[in-house]
Amino acid sequence: MTVVDASTAAPPVLEPPPRPDPATLTAELLDRHRRAAEGTDRSATERQHARGKLTARERLDLLFEKDSFCEVEPLRVHRATGFGLEHKRPYTDGVVTGWGTVEGRTVFAYAHDFRIFGGALGEAHAEKIHKVMDLAESAGAPLVALCDGAGARIQEGVTALAGYGGIFRRNVRMSGVVPQISVMLGPCAGGAAYSPALTDFVFMVRGISQMFITGPDVVRAVTGEEISQDGLGGADVHGSTTGVAAFVHDDEESALAEVRHLLSLLPSNNRELPPREYPGDSPVRRTEALLDLVPADPSRSYDIREVIAELVDDGDFTEVHEGWARNVVCALARLDGHPVGIVANQPSCLAGVLDIHASEKAARFVRTCDAFSIPLVTLLDVPGFLPGADQEHGGIIRHGAKLLYAYCDATVPRISLVLRKAYGGAYIVMDSRSIGADLAFAWPTNEIAVMGAEGAANVVFRREIAAADDPEAARQRLIEEYRAQLMHPYYAAERGLVDDVIDPAETRAVLIRSLAMLRNKQTSLPSRKHGNSPT
Repeated sequence: MTVVDASTAAPPVLEPPPRPDPATLTAELLDRHRRAAEGTDRSATERQHARGKLTARERLDLLFEKDSFCEVEPLRVHRATGFGLEHKRPYTDGVVTGWGTVEGRTVFAYAHDFRIFGGALGEAHAEKIHKVMDLAESAGAPLVALCDGAGARIQEGVTALAGYGGIFRRNVRMSGVVPQISVMLGPCAGGAAYSPALTDFVFMVRGISQMFITGPDVVRAVTGEEISQDGLGGADVHGSTTGVAAFVHDDEESALAEVRHLLSLLPSNNRELPPREYPGDSPVRRTEALLDLVPADPSRSYDIREVIAELVDDGDFTEVHEGWARNVVCALARLDGHPVGIVANQPSCLAGVLDIHASEKAARFVRTCDAFSIPLVTLLDVPGFLPGADQEHGGIIRHGAKLLYAYCDATVPRISLVLRKAYGGAYIVMDSRSIGADLAFAWPTNEIAVMGAEGAANVVFRREIAAADDPEAARQRLIEEYRAQLMHPYYAAERGLVDDVIDPAETRAVLIRSLAMLRNKQTSLPSRKHGNSPT
């Protein structure tokens, strides 16, 4: 009998486990992608719909052309531990990121998925957003953020806060490089609100969007004030009171449709010109209706939006910040198919004066247009700056200087048109020839002066009026004398401050010809790191 030493015996040969066939591996892959798309459970989707809200993927389907969305990192999961997080690692980590096409052009997007962790931002969630932002910058394509999140993921602590810091830094780095649009489709509280505030345009939807730094509970605890979430930071508050929201809509579908339209008016990046759409509207169409729309009497009101509609292609324009600072209108439109930015005083609100909010609104719009090579047309009918202690103490000097700075710093083609009155510093600030408008035109109804004839006469001729036997008759005579000498329609044209006084019916044709001439405008700026804009 032979005894075998077990210590030297060869180990048994183990058969390797069978490798899964490609069909099995593919089936597993498809199952993982299915779970990533469907979310953690069906009831979460039902709860989202019960709130009157769409899911992240339904929103992306509305934003992008059919079957064009390409997702990035759908299988990403977080790596945090503690507080039970190690047992919950859903795919996507609560944010869907990627790119698709809008009218054939590439657009990047990220959409918070409220069904997963309430859309709260953690480390992996933030890194996905960072990646898609970096891709948008590298590819030179717009970025759309569909925001519906509960802020920082508290269980992940400071790493979540650092994730927001990375988003803010990229928002600033990309500013003026590619268009950035934020669409608020849920809550946005605390520091998270600063990312939308750093982007070019903010959309909000009534009933589901709220933005605030400190919520109603904190306000109640600190000040005792009772206020709802909508009352504190709802869509209408930010659309009409704070100016945070550029666009306010009643539902998600119309908001996302407007995002698509806005993208069609913007270039993909700051190295391209905005896309042209060939219009059905004639470039030489006469605008006879303007003769009836704008009263010759400078004290009579009218709606400047009717003037804009008469001038632009097919009467179609997109007003930005429609509900805020209504005494100035800022709009994007097309002239002969080319996008243009329009800044116009609104006589139907506060007589069209410039005040703190109007100056800030117009300055922001001018800088946005300049950043993305959109020419500017300015329509003037302005009696001056709004007087009063509230305006002075609120910083009208500083805020008015923002608009002045924005125009002076803009290098895009700039055309100004005086419709009726243009008085004092407000005339200078509203892109006059003296601050660099390429071309300045006026209608025969224009009155360009330091101030209105009545006020001027009271200052210049006050002693003569006081000494007259009939002060009121003398006052009226001197008002007419001042108007005839210094405020007639051709006074500025005779001194080269207006390039031409034009027939209102020819306005559209004049603007289109002028913009065509300026399309290849080249401007050389002094070398500098950056200017020091009033803030």
